[in-house]
Amino acid sequence: MVTELFVLLGVGAAVTFLAVLLIEGALRPGYRPMYHTGSELELGERGWIQRASFMLMGIGMIAYAVGVGWAMNTVTGAVLLATFGFGLTVAGVFPPDPLRGYPPSAATEAQAGVTWQHQIHHVVGGPVAFLALLGACLTLAGRLEGVWRLYTLLTGVAGLALTIWTALAYQKDAAKTGLIQRGLILVYWLWIVLLGIDVAIVHSSFTPT
Repeated sequence: MVTELFVLLGVGAAVTFLAVLLIEGALRPGYRPMYHTGSELELGERGWIQRASFMLMGIGMIAYAVGVGWAMNTVTGAVLLATFGFGLTVAGVFPPDPLRGYPPSAATEAQAGVTWQHQIHHVVGGPVAFLALLGACLTLAGRLEGVWRLYTLLTGVAGLALTIWTALAYQKDAAKTGLIQRGLILVYWLWIVLLGIDVAIVHSSFTPT
């Protein structure tokens, strides 16, 4: 029961993160979901809501990692999932700089220099976290069976492509940066939720240890 509880904590955290991202993105004055990234919701007077959501997701994913590691008997998969969770926690502790016109008082052009907090957020909470999640997909695919193995591999491939696309869009200040990043989040978060439910309740994707 402890294993199942840890996995479901991660599932709950993932669903909560998605809800906060969509609701806050729709309600914030001056925030454009198609353009702005989820991280930029950490800024402004209500920024604490998104920061808390990042930290909740990070802690939930560490619990998820422990549960999945126990259920599937994989230390590597657990470490990679926990690294992803750690990256999200760091992203919540160190918010980005206000650069891309949000909050409304922020500069619309990138500043010549950014703070070290901003750099930590975008390195640890971005490439490090999502590359760890990609590694977790590839690792866990070897422990899964049938359609779950294929789904997990396809999630990793799509996640890698969307991670690169998001990074390029952000660098180019593309108008659809927020939309592309939301696609990335949806692909990975859906996999986290569906796999977590299966691991904790259904047990159809693998042979329980």
